[in-house]
Amino acid sequence: MEMITVNEKQQLVEATPLTLVIGNFDGVHKGHQVILQKAREQMKDGEILAVMGFADHPLWVLKNDQDFDKKITPEQDKLHLLERLGVDRYYHLKITKDDIKTTFWEFVFEQLSNLKVNRIVMGEGADYDEASHTEFLNLCDWQGIEVTVVPKVKVNGTKISSRTIRDYIKEGLMDPVHALLGRPFTVTGTVVHGEKMGRKLGFPTLNLGEVDSYVVPKPGVYLGIVGIHEDGVISEYWNTLISAGYRPAVNGHRYLIEAHLLNFSGDLYDKTVSVSFLRFMREELNFDNLDDLVEQMEKDKIEGEKLMGQNW
Repeated sequence: MEMITVNEKQQLVEATPLTLVIGNFDGVHKGHQVILQKAREQMKDGEILAVMGFADHPLWVLKNDQDFDKKITPEQDKLHLLERLGVDRYYHLKITKDDIKTTFWEFVFEQLSNLKVNRIVMGEGADYDEASHTEFLNLCDWQGIEVTVVPKVKVNGTKISSRTIRDYIKEGLMDPVHALLGRPFTVTGTVVHGEKMGRKLGFPTLNLGEVDSYVVPKPGVYLGIVGIHEDGVISEYWNTLISAGYRPAVNGHRYLIEAHLLNFSGDLYDKTVSVSFLRFMREELNFDNLDDLVEQMEKDKIEGEKLMGQNW
């Protein structure tokens, strides 16, 4: 899949006929997947499927909403998912408040002016600025660009949205997150050196760096899977216990994500790993002494191995 970065200083000049999907696509959840499916169904011979996505959510850009700055899916993983879903080209729209001199949708239409867009497909609720969104649809009609707005997919009568998924992650509800994404919530980063407290207690953990841009899961202990990257692909998986939070038992002060790989021995420092959250097991606890902490960790390990199956 070809990726083209776009900002206010660049002028797109593309002659290839496009079916274009517009949206943030954070999560690439089941609702997003339906939008892409509808777009593929509408494509004509000679066209390619392209997505115009945003480096940051338009609401965060326009309103400085810090919550939207937190990602469900890292950019690289999003690109891989879009490619698997049949996207040929990705226009990566990098915008700031200063770039949008008029309205958000006028800015988008200006970017489209040098593309050969035959039709646009977008999801319901993509009206980040409702008045200019209506004007955008009118401009597309005037230019002869067919626009399809795909209704949101519902689960148990509730529309799927990235905000709902973010809220579930913050509450530690990983089962519905998995159901709405079609895969576990996953954080990817580099293994960094920590205080090595887990090693001293007989439970060595990897400490994940570069995770500040992600939605923060509820503090606690989770069951999960770690994927170890080698040459750009995951070559190895291990069942894991994940500790996410502030580590009150060892006087921790900042939020960390640590993972104890079950029955693993080895050095993963500086490796890229993906930590997938499968199930919330218990709240983050404080303990009177380290012996009580180790006893609880032994219980967590036994429970984790039982849930994942002895033969894994």
